[in-house]
Amino acid sequence: MGEQEKNKNNNKKQKHQHPNDQKTKQTSDFSFKPSYDVKGIRFGGQFIVKSFPIRRARPLELLKVLSFPPTNNKTNKSKDKLPFPSTTAFLPTNFTILAHQAWHTLTLGLGSKKSKVVVFVFETEEMKGDVDRIWPHEISLGDVNKKLIKGLVGFEMARFKFRKGCLTFYVYAVRKIGSFGFVCSEDLKTILQSVVELKDFLDHTVMLSMPNQRTISYSHNNQVAMAH
Repeated sequence: MGEQEKNKNNNKKQKHQHPNDQKTKQTSDFSFKPSYDVKGIRFGGQFIVKSFPIRRARPLELLKVLSFPPTNNKTNKSKDKLPFPSTTAFLPTNFTILAHQAWHTLTLGLGSKKSKVVVFVFETEEMKGDVDRIWPHEISLGDVNKKLIKGLVGFEMARFKFRKGCLTFYVYAVRKIGSFGFVCSEDLKTILQSVVELKDFLDHTVMLSMPNQRTISYSHNNQVAMAH
């Protein structure tokens, strides 16, 4: 009897000591929900932030924000493709960055100066192209949930959120309802890993592209400027 009880206890411990099984399940399905049911971006009660616009990022801008090295263009130029071809990202506009700083100052530090980066990883390049044609190039943060997330009828998404200092990253994996798995799962994992490895942004000037301002720039030591 003692040995049987011991074996039962060991079996129970083994069941609890295998988080890899659960992790594999999660990464294979990514907890997808219909677009109307998935969580959107949050504002913490600071409604003025909803009027601040974000703009669609160019492919190289996303790589630089993620501190992800671009492809090597010295060889096979005709065959080289930028990473994450099925990904669309939205970054704060220069106005939004400056407005966040002004709002934070006017409220004596009570107003949020955190900007948001929204990344959508689509299952295929074709799906991204179809959605890009109907999505605006610039949109206010308050319309993101309604027009970009809830507005994708017939799709389901998995949501990931990361706080990185003055930037909050929202990453959404997008696929058709009823699909199994995720074709671009490796791209999604790479993007998530890149965001996790980023150090906190302490200043918004890293994202300004105005004349005489520091722009987003990829450095050879894989560090994002002003990220500490």
